[in-house]
Amino acid sequence: MSRKYFGTDGVRGEVGKFPITPEFVMKLGYAAGRVLVNHDKDSRPTVLIGKDTRISGYMLEAALQAGFTAAGVNVLLTGPLPTPGIAYLTRALRLEAGVVISASHNPFQDNGIKFFAEGGNKLDDALELEIEAMLEQPMATNPSLELGRARRIDGAAERYIEFCKSTFPNELSLKGLKLVVDCANGATYHIAPKVFHELGAELVEIGCEPNGYNINDKVGATYPKTLQVAVLEHQADFGIALDGDGDRLIMVDAAGRIYDGDQLIYVIAKARAARGELKGGVVGTVMTNMAMELALQKQDVPFGRAKVGDRYVLEMLHADGWQVGGEASGHILCLDKHSTGDGIISSLQVLAAVQQLGTGLADICADWQPFPQTLINVRHNGCDWKGASAAPLAEAEAALNGRGRVVLRPSGTEPVVRVMVEADDKALADTWAKAIASAIEKIAS
Repeated sequence: MSRKYFGTDGVRGEVGKFPITPEFVMKLGYAAGRVLVNHDKDSRPTVLIGKDTRISGYMLEAALQAGFTAAGVNVLLTGPLPTPGIAYLTRALRLEAGVVISASHNPFQDNGIKFFAEGGNKLDDALELEIEAMLEQPMATNPSLELGRARRIDGAAERYIEFCKSTFPNELSLKGLKLVVDCANGATYHIAPKVFHELGAELVEIGCEPNGYNINDKVGATYPKTLQVAVLEHQADFGIALDGDGDRLIMVDAAGRIYDGDQLIYVIAKARAARGELKGGVVGTVMTNMAMELALQKQDVPFGRAKVGDRYVLEMLHADGWQVGGEASGHILCLDKHSTGDGIISSLQVLAAVQQLGTGLADICADWQPFPQTLINVRHNGCDWKGASAAPLAEAEAALNGRGRVVLRPSGTEPVVRVMVEADDKALADTWAKAIASAIEKIAS
């Protein structure tokens, strides 16, 4: 059964347009609440609800609260808190579920709802399908004696700050480091600066003044240029850019060089491998740069590729019993530290790796330079794009012969196929990407 409402990371869209309306979100809370009650008939379930800094968070928080309590579920409200903070508190408070109101790296006009199951893990497919099936049923309201209660909890931010700090090695310190921290005017604005400051760093803060409308607006992990300029201007040692809900990380070194998720995963893995503490290998996605895979292979570190989306990386890590993985976008998983991707914790792992290896990011990543990638989006209008691309795809793979890769990936939301060719030579990548795209365009037109 395919999902109707849930994407790879919850339900997301433009506020005021289905499904991100108060009516639907209330029903979503009710449906999720009914599923929780059905799974635990002996006690009243409790869920934790947090949000990022979008203006629409107030409205959607009230709608979710109404839906859950109507279903007989108790609700704890944290106010603005990063997505990984909700995952942590769901586990720490032994709650049945956690919910985050956020559209992550999207602009403020968008919002979304994502769920964590008991233990702070993402919902599995079976639970999502149960909620979707319940959404097809009419909404009702429990009798007054069976309604849930809602209350705000104090100290959520402080507990999460202490948790983040606990993931940094006790024998290390950030004293002597000058950091620029960009919180994207999002949910980490009152969290990340305190974490780094309390570990000893000197701080320059940007993107820490949310007003409901400026989340991810030319700041944060999706716009690292602002961080790059600030690092050079303030002569900082490192820059740390998070996204609106705090689960992505991009970094900048003292020379202004930008490091994406692939490079930062490599830094973490290399340091752990050097200490003999890398459990298994590393999981990336079909879009992870091939040069990183080859560099890991030279160090006898196994590498696996999952589908695009951190939930699929997480699934493969669990299946293999590995701990480190993620995506170039900055979703980084260190499962010995947290159950989900966490930008603050990932940055602490990178800063620890730099100290443990005794050199800078550029030197650590000198083992490999990203292969050029050419990406072309082609509208296929429902035509047989697989058949059309078969011949040039075979020719491209033969021509690349270990020097690159081809990835054809259909969009999940529109009739578009993404043609990505990666090679150690940009001209080679361009040539074959255009050849494959042209073959699809020919029958689509």
